[in-house]
Amino acid sequence: MTRLMRVAQLWHYVLIGRVLAFLTCAFVPGLTGFLDHPSQWMVMAAGLPCDLVLTVIGQAMRRPRPVSQRRLRLIVALCMVLIALGTLLNAAAMFAAIAVPDGSPHFDAFTAILIGSLLVAASAVAIVRPAFFTFAGATALGGAIGIASWPFAVAGFVFLGLLIVMMREDIRHQRRATRTARLSISDQQRALNLMRDFERAGRGWFWETDRHGQLVYISPTVAARLERPLAELLGQPFTDIIRKRIGNDESEERTLGFSLSSRTPFKELTVQAAVPGEERWWSISGHPISNELGNFQGFRGSGTDLTDMKRSEREINQLARYDTLTGLANRRHITDLLERALKSHSGQPQPCALLLLDLDRFKAVNDTLGHPVGDQLLQQVAGRLTQIVGDKGQVGRLGGDEFQIVVPQLNQPEKLAGIANAIILSLAKPFAIEGEQVRVGSSIGIAVSDGQGVSASALVRNADLALYAAKDAGRGVYRFYADAMHNQASERKAIEDALRDALAKDELRLLYQPIVDVGTERITGFEALIRWHHASGGMISPSKFIPVAEESNLIIPIGEWIIRTACATIAHLGPGYRVAVNVSPRQFANEKLPATILSAVSAAGIRPEQLELEITEGVFLDESAENLAMFQKLKRTGVRLALDDFGTGYSALGYLKKAPFDKIKIDQSFVLGAADPNSMNAAIISSIVGLATALNMETTAEGVETHDDLALIRGLGCSHVQGYIYGRPMDLVEVLALLREGGGRAQANGYKSAREPRLTIFRTIQATSGGYQYEAIVRNMSSRGALVEGLWNVPPGTPLVLEFGPGHIFDAEARWSSGNRVGVRFAEAVDIDALIGPKTVTPARGRVRRAA
Repeated sequence: MTRLMRVAQLWHYVLIGRVLAFLTCAFVPGLTGFLDHPSQWMVMAAGLPCDLVLTVIGQAMRRPRPVSQRRLRLIVALCMVLIALGTLLNAAAMFAAIAVPDGSPHFDAFTAILIGSLLVAASAVAIVRPAFFTFAGATALGGAIGIASWPFAVAGFVFLGLLIVMMREDIRHQRRATRTARLSISDQQRALNLMRDFERAGRGWFWETDRHGQLVYISPTVAARLERPLAELLGQPFTDIIRKRIGNDESEERTLGFSLSSRTPFKELTVQAAVPGEERWWSISGHPISNELGNFQGFRGSGTDLTDMKRSEREINQLARYDTLTGLANRRHITDLLERALKSHSGQPQPCALLLLDLDRFKAVNDTLGHPVGDQLLQQVAGRLTQIVGDKGQVGRLGGDEFQIVVPQLNQPEKLAGIANAIILSLAKPFAIEGEQVRVGSSIGIAVSDGQGVSASALVRNADLALYAAKDAGRGVYRFYADAMHNQASERKAIEDALRDALAKDELRLLYQPIVDVGTERITGFEALIRWHHASGGMISPSKFIPVAEESNLIIPIGEWIIRTACATIAHLGPGYRVAVNVSPRQFANEKLPATILSAVSAAGIRPEQLELEITEGVFLDESAENLAMFQKLKRTGVRLALDDFGTGYSALGYLKKAPFDKIKIDQSFVLGAADPNSMNAAIISSIVGLATALNMETTAEGVETHDDLALIRGLGCSHVQGYIYGRPMDLVEVLALLREGGGRAQANGYKSAREPRLTIFRTIQATSGGYQYEAIVRNMSSRGALVEGLWNVPPGTPLVLEFGPGHIFDAEARWSSGNRVGVRFAEAVDIDALIGPKTVTPARGRVRRAA
């Protein structure tokens, strides 16, 4: 039946051949009488539907589908009938059409003999397919030669091609069937070999029972483990190889017994093997098997040995709860301890504190000294932490350089501050590792639960916010969580969300502050300063949104917008001016920066040297080949490079001979008050100018506000000046008006000296910045500004809120900072007498009023 179905699948070739024969008999010249004999063409046409039906059946049976045996027999019988009937009708008509008439009422015997001999020969050579194709081709060619008829040859070769295509398809089918059968046998053998290898390797074993639960197969490895002959086990109940247990541990044995009796599958049941004198555990699985009629025949399944896993369960549990490097509790275990510390044995909330700590400059240790040194450092840090905390709490390592300390039953700030201070001082001491003195620091965030039902996740979040505040305060300090920190985090998130839409909503603006040549007082260029005017939040200070842009990586698209906008501005200013833009460390690390600059310069149609990139000293933290390569790539674009805020960060003078800077910008913290005879700033400025001159670099002094400062800067040889004395930041329209009215020259406008008379005081105040509140001391004060101590490393331009007491709260801005001393300027003039009172102050040496 299968072979006959294959014949039906190939019958469409026969249909094609017989249709060609019909068309040939009907329309080829020389057989014009065919259509005049209905007994011929009608009989042949009646045979073609049989071939068509047979072709449809064959093509339908190509797609495998379940067919009952009875229906398949009917289809096979129908195929046989169609083959016989179609061939009979086709042969009767065709022989009648091509027979050579000899005057008798029957067709020519010579033609019958000729066709018969061809069929006999074709059957003989069909044994070898190449011989068959040779025979068919020679027959067609010989017939053409014998009667000198090229149509005969063409027709012969057409049918030969049809035969070749049909037989090649059948050959491919036979090869696929043979390959499938071979693969089936190979897969069975491979599966058997894999099963035997699996058993021999001891990774598992197999078993099978009959319908009465007696073993008919079990792996030889199990028999060897049970110390019983394999032949003795076969025929025994499967349950005989399982040891009976008494008590709570027999639950899985009951499950096994129920599954066997109810003939239901079971999976990974843990049972104890009946091995004499040894404790051995198995995990067994099984499923019922049935015959073709669905009758239950028994169970078949597998098993694995759990003994080693049972023995090492305690060790695994230990490894799962403790950090392998330091021996401290790991994240999972310390979290579990925190949850338990927050609740008493009766489930009531109880006080608890959480200290979150990470190491400062740990990445630098890993990068410079290698990970093995970093691992030893973490081990020594763990030892110091454990020694300090002692039995007051539990120290855990979260991963990397992050540690967590759970202190139960403690919520007094002074005691927690003592622990944090001890940790900071201890970790600030050098670590001796492989002959090296390794120094790191630490920042600590502290969150306290007063027994009010704070969850562990909330306490971790609070400690994380406090740690963030400690890092933001300059590192090496600790901070307690306050609600304002959460508000600050929410504010940062709101700023980030709004900043993502700021570019699309056209809320960002660039203002330009003039940069003036000291000698000629001609404006040589401008510095581009970004401003954000939020649609609902009003003007947002760059000190607020630039750090958020850095952390969220939004500085990349914002920086690209600044560069393109600045280049467009240069095109408006003309060829005699430059515009400087600030490039953050994250922008500098972006490999697409050179391409962005070239694209912006090309689009604006300006010279590359008209664009100046101001790069801060922060890039020197990454002393890598990639860093220097980026300097070289930027220089090859043709733009100018300026070293911004020189002397305020991590200065590395060696970089000045490697990095191709064109200018050094002197930070305003050195300029402010430089004209004061008691200040050392003038000497510092002089040194920077001398260094820049020796390296053939220009210098720009930032923050020049008074004529005294300008005269000093000019006398020290600084080449350029930028500050309020020559103009505040302005928009492009104001810039163009300034250049048009002054002819490109600038005029110094401002007060002569640095500040107005001040009063020396000693007053404790509260200073708020970025949502954090600090205690500080006012040392001297005027109506426009003050000197504040106790605030460390405050960046110039940082907004502050100063609270002198109830009802006396003032907005201010940091103008400069040095260590813990900050010079601030009030947003509005302050009435000192009303604020402090005449008896609490002593007049200090007065000076002439300065510009606001």
